[in-house]
Formats: sequence, C-alpha cells, structure tokens
Amino acid sequence: MKKRSAAIALLLAAAAFMPVSGCSENVKGGGKNSPPIVKGAILQDVATEAIPDNLVAVGTVKARNAALIAARIPGAVSTIFVKEGDRVAKGKLLLTLEANESTAGAAGAKAAVEEARRGVEEALARKRLADTTFERYHKLLQEQAVTRQEFDIRLTDKDTANEGVARAEARLAQARENARAAGTVAGYTRISAPLSGLVTSKSVDAGMTVFPGMPLMTVEEEGRYRLEVSAPESLMGNVKLGQALKVQIDGVTGETEGRVAEVVPAIDPASRTFTVKVDISAGGLRSGIYGRALFPVGERKGVLVPKRAIVERGALTSLWVVDKENIARMRLVKTGREVNERVEVLSGLSGGERVVVGGVEKVVEGARIQ
Repeated sequence: MKKRSAAIALLLAAAAFMPVSGCSENVKGGGKNSPPIVKGAILQDVATEAIPDNLVAVGTVKARNAALIAARIPGAVSTIFVKEGDRVAKGKLLLTLEANESTAGAAGAKAAVEEARRGVEEALARKRLADTTFERYHKLLQEQAVTRQEFDIRLTDKDTANEGVARAEARLAQARENARAAGTVAGYTRISAPLSGLVTSKSVDAGMTVFPGMPLMTVEEEGRYRLEVSAPESLMGNVKLGQALKVQIDGVTGETEGRVAEVVPAIDPASRTFTVKVDISAGGLRSGIYGRALFPVGERKGVLVPKRAIVERGALTSLWVVDKENIARMRLVKTGREVNERVEVLSGLSGGERVVVGGVEKVVEGARIQ
C-alpha cells in the first residue's frame, strides 16, 4: 500500500512538470517521438563533500539593554502618553500618577522649610542682641559699673542665644532634607523613559491603581539584541567567549553570524542545559523572536546544490537531474540546512550526478538539454 501511494505521488509530481505546448520559446519540439529540446540551461556536476556538522540550540531573541519600569509609590494612573510600539527618547514623560498623599507631603515639607528658615532668622536676631548686650556689660564690668552677677547673666544670655541659633539651623537642615525626600517621592508621580528605545509592553491603563513594584512598561534599546539559547551540557567547556556562530532567526532571511557574549556556567538540573548568550546585529530583530544557534561539532559527508537549483511546487521539493543522454528528469528530494547559499540534499541525489542550476524555469520533463 505504501509503495502504491509513493508511486501515485511521484506520478502527480511528474505531471506538474510535464511540458505545455507553446509554453516557451526556449523549448523546441524534436521530430516525431523525439524529446523537446531546451537551450540555455546551466548544468553542474554534483560531488560529495565535507559539510560542517552542527548541534542546534534553540532560544529567544532579547534586547541587550532593556528597562522594566515599575511604580515606586501607590497611586492611580492619571495620564498615559505613549503606546506599545512607540519610539521614545531618554527622559520623555511616559505617564503620570495621582498620589494625593505624596503631593500633600511635599507641600507640607516645603512649608516646614519656610517656618524653619524664619526660626533661624529670629534666633540670629536674638543672638545679635545678646552679643551687643554682652559687650556693653563687659565694658561696664571693667569700669565696675555693674556687679559680677549682672555680667554673668548677660554671658548666659549670650551662650543661650548661640545654642538657639545652632538648634534653629539644625531644624532648618532637617526640614530641607525632609523636603528633598518628599519632593523625590512626589517626583515618582511623573514617570519618564530611563533610556531611548522602543516601548515593547504596557501593563496598565488610565484609572488603574498601582502599588510599589508593580510593572508599568518596558522600554528596550533598539539595534542591540542577543539570542539566548539553552545548550546541552555536552558543549560545556567547548563554547568560548567571542566565538563566532551561525545563527538562524525566524523572519530573517538566511543565516546570520553572531558572537558568544556570555556563557552562564550553571547547569539546569531538569533539562541538563546551560545558557549561552550570542550577540547578533541582523536587521528586523525584535525581542521574543524564536532563533537557533549552530554549534560546530565536526564534519560529515554530504551533497550540496545551489539554492537556485531547488524547485518547490506545493508540498513537493525537487530538482532536475540530467542523465548521460542529456535528458532532464524531475527528482523528488529531501533537503536540509542551508550552507553559504547552497542547500544540503539529504536524500534523492548522489554524488556524480548532474543537475540543472540555471534556467530551471525552462526545463520540462523529458527534455533534452543543449
């Protein structure tokens, strides 16, 4: 039954590549019972060669520099100025909170500073009066116009006034510190971007109540990404900082190159893997994209053909194989990974055969290649 199904699939595939009368000026009919002739196709001999063998580790693309912005004080979200996907500059206001207690505390602390400042001014005035009175009584004492007891009273007044100034200045310093702290807390109601980048997530909406530590937004620096993969413990010791690796990223055409930026030496006891962080710089990257890092572990023999030789129609992958009589036959193949603009053929093709690598679109089943 399986052989019969495979034969049917092969017949259907061949039918898809059968020539259509008058379809191309590059296909000329021969005589009666002669195969059509195709000109301009390029052929290439296939050879078995050494192909780098890689161990593939999967992971996720993440920004190298990202800021998870969280609330520092409780309050209600008042206004949100950005949305997901917006690009923001460092310092741009992202949202504001309504925190009446914090605002009132800052106003009260500011009033306390003014009151303490007036207290210092009054203490300084008393000190000036005490100093002047002391100097006058000191002269009177020398002239024996006042008693020693009267002079000592003025000396005590002078010392008391000095202590009053010191206490008033201490109260002012404390009031200023309280006002600074209250102002800092009040400033937490205005949340700005800590770096320039892209707003990749927003966890709150206007009117929501937030609490200290609650995530609000995430801003990621653009253009600097890395792929974090889970590598099997068998590679531990073989992965080096700065090592170049081939990387495949979903949505990014072909392979790109990355470099190992960090190796986390801890082994996950459940998965028996460790984390490798690979810096990448391909265009179109975003956090959360799926990717694969290829760790070289040796070489193996295989067959590679140019990508342009592969013909894909529906679910069928094939190429044109040309026999000794220069007759083209469609051959179903199974392909593997890409290596430098070439594709590995895992099955359906052997070294020593010839395939069409140029002008593929001209070829039809059974055509003679000239």
